[in-house]
Amino acid sequence: MAVINCPGCSKKISDKAKSCNHCNLNLSGLDADKISSLNRVDLINKTQRLMNYSFIAMLLFCGGFLFMFWDNVELGSWQHNLAMASAMLGFVMYIIIRAMLLFTKRKAN
Repeated sequence: MAVINCPGCSKKISDKAKSCNHCNLNLSGLDADKISSLNRVDLINKTQRLMNYSFIAMLLFCGGFLFMFWDNVELGSWQHNLAMASAMLGFVMYIIIRAMLLFTKRKAN
């Protein structure tokens, strides 16, 4: 008996199982085409989720940057510190998420 990843939810299950305990996917009727289709859909969903996170990080960066210069905030005030923290956090998040997206796409090929 071996432990495999479920093609539907990627959680560990037995290779003898007829259905996944986590997502209730019926494993008895799956062939190679259906498994590859499920893996493709999973990759598309993961990529889309990372793209959404990347967009949120970019909004955070741009929002902090624009708030700092649009409102003419004094240096050292809580508004300036908040805007700087938002811009830096958004930038770092964006770089990390884009790297994750790159590795996800490379792993698929």
